[in-house]
Amino acid sequence: MKRVVSVSLGSARRDKTAEMNFLGETLEISREGTDGDVARAEARIRELDGHVDAIGLGGLDVYLYAGGQRYVVRDGMRLIEAATKTPVVDGSSIKATLERRVVQELVRQGVIDADTRVLMVSAADRFGMAQALSAAGCPTVFGDMIFSMGIPYPITTLEELAEIAHKLLPEMAKLPLAMLYPQGKAQEVEPDPKFNEYYEAADLIAGDWLLIRRYLAPDLAGKIILTNTTTAEDVQMLKTRGARLLVTTTPVVDGRSFGTNMLEAAIVALAEKGRDDLDTMVWDDWLDRLALGPNLTQIQEA
Repeated sequence: MKRVVSVSLGSARRDKTAEMNFLGETLEISREGTDGDVARAEARIRELDGHVDAIGLGGLDVYLYAGGQRYVVRDGMRLIEAATKTPVVDGSSIKATLERRVVQELVRQGVIDADTRVLMVSAADRFGMAQALSAAGCPTVFGDMIFSMGIPYPITTLEELAEIAHKLLPEMAKLPLAMLYPQGKAQEVEPDPKFNEYYEAADLIAGDWLLIRRYLAPDLAGKIILTNTTTAEDVQMLKTRGARLLVTTTPVVDGRSFGTNMLEAAIVALAEKGRDDLDTMVWDDWLDRLALGPNLTQIQEA
């Protein structure tokens, strides 16, 4: 049996081990949180190196994208380089391919259309999804300044997003990871509704679940949530707040959806790729073979 481990900077309370079956092959997948401790995550990756088939990095992004430019997060690259034998991935390839396809499928099914108002909490880590939402004609607020920096400045076009990213991301990529994304115990605090107005104005709230959760509005009546890495506890939170539909971009395994980094690592393990072979992956071909699509969970009646 192939073994895949996601080493996350998130809370260990969200840990999970399960088995998933792809193309007749069973994989053991494990998510291991390190409570925001980068040194602990680095040490665990070194321990796993050469002993598992692939490693995912959770709770961070190594690569950020906007306007055709790629920005490398320094601490994230440090974790990738902690392994010398086993391939290490952060989920960015899945975000650029599967998440774009998920949006296109939601349009095809009539779940969203050009009248769907979207709040995307962060686009630099999910530029494929951002492009697909824009291509669908959805009026979209990109909340990178709001949800990553706490600055109430909505971005409304991909062009403006690229311009701001070009100015800010080179320096932001040098910051400690904890300044860019909620980690460890910060993932467990009660949501702060100080940016409630942006949730209220949207029909669909998209992006990283922990960024969505950080400022989650108390009233989500009738809203669609497009995200991943949700646990049963997270779904209950959405139900309590009135959300109508949860769409996850990664498969639900044993009651929860795992992160894009886990799915990417699982596909790398299936493909039996080494560290130096990742650039030969044809992701769309694998997504076609696995027949992956959005998972829709009706939380409330429409």
